[in-house]
Amino acid sequence: MPQALYDPLINQSPAKQPFAHSYWARTQSLPALLPSLKGSQQTDVAIIGGGYTGLLTAYYLATQYHIDCRVLEANQVGFGASARNAGFVLKGSGRLGYSAMAERWDLDTARGIYSEFSQAVSRVEGLIQQHHIQCEPQDKGYLKVAHNPKALKNLKAAAEYIQKNMAQGSDFTAEFITAEHFREQYLNHHQAYGALRLNDGFGINPLKLLLGYKSMLEKQGITINEQSCVRDWIEENGKHRLVTDQGELLANKVIMAGNAYSPKQLNQRIDDKFLPILSNIIVTEPLTADELKAAGLHSHQVTMDTRILKYYFRLLPDNRLLFGGRGAVWGKDAAKPIYGQRLKLAMDKCFPHLSRKKVAYNWTGWIAASMDDMPHVYGKDGVGYSLGYCGAGVSFSAQAAFRLAQSIAGETLPNLPLYNTPLPPMPFAKARRLGQWGYYHYGWLKDKFG
Repeated sequence: MPQALYDPLINQSPAKQPFAHSYWARTQSLPALLPSLKGSQQTDVAIIGGGYTGLLTAYYLATQYHIDCRVLEANQVGFGASARNAGFVLKGSGRLGYSAMAERWDLDTARGIYSEFSQAVSRVEGLIQQHHIQCEPQDKGYLKVAHNPKALKNLKAAAEYIQKNMAQGSDFTAEFITAEHFREQYLNHHQAYGALRLNDGFGINPLKLLLGYKSMLEKQGITINEQSCVRDWIEENGKHRLVTDQGELLANKVIMAGNAYSPKQLNQRIDDKFLPILSNIIVTEPLTADELKAAGLHSHQVTMDTRILKYYFRLLPDNRLLFGGRGAVWGKDAAKPIYGQRLKLAMDKCFPHLSRKKVAYNWTGWIAASMDDMPHVYGKDGVGYSLGYCGAGVSFSAQAAFRLAQSIAGETLPNLPLYNTPLPPMPFAKARRLGQWGYYHYGWLKDKFG
């Protein structure tokens, strides 16, 4: 029987958790465990969490500012969201569109946020190229599939708004694709009413990207302690004492980089201020050339639809189809077969020729949403965090890490809500999951009839 999934709202600690049985982890040799933290150690900056954000924050602290730092990972690097996700490098904005941002704040603020998300994609690209990370980057292009005529109209309006107000002077392009052309040239998606192709997204192998980041740190001599879950955090006399099973780390400053895998009670600065949401992913057996042709899968570009409860998919380098969407509401239900079966049913409706194709891999993992649908990269009094990527962490984590390092080094960050406001509290925090359950039912009805 599989081990129960760690649930950040239920379990006190993420320790002693295995890798997900993902396509990534089961097709990639994993490195040997690094030593745990033992005895009493000291560092200038302690980083909790060895995912994209934690590793890159350490990298930038060490290489750009020559600040001593150490990463504490509760399990093994790759346990959390960084090696469970679908590998979409996108210009993510949470659930808030840019016109909504301009309305909430102002146009200059929306432009600043757009610039940060654009830099995030470029930063990931640059790291891959500079460090020769073999993470299987795929053809550029992000396809947004309209699931009904109204969605297609909204897609056009959003793209026109970005082109007019955000992307002037950049190489951003948005190409509208009719349903017929989309089926013939890209994907024979039987629920597509048309699509929008943005030219700045691409797919990667997320575990290989993460291991590439880990290698960058090792080459710099930065210490990563695996199986070193923080059990207690004591703040005293302006210092921070992080206690693990076998040791303790005394630090001047601390960065929390666990995102959705942060435990139920870690620090009052983030406790009860985010909602962990389960995402579920299936990957098929490899498709033959004849099966690809019959199914009409002509593109390896990353794809997402416009539903409230979105589906996302891409053809992998070995011609398996990855297809993802929402998982269970409660962690205790994560491994129930019904959620993978629902994804397979949804995939079959999109691509009927795959109905007889078996699912080879099925796994689940947490993403984090904030109350205001925006990521927050925030630091004060020697403690910083980045949280609330809303599923777009593959790219924005790189920019967030860069900004966290800047903040720790005493530099001024851009005057944007991403950086100058802490996470807002979740109202009725104990009822978060009930609210999520209700929202899922609303989203299902809206997607079906709206």
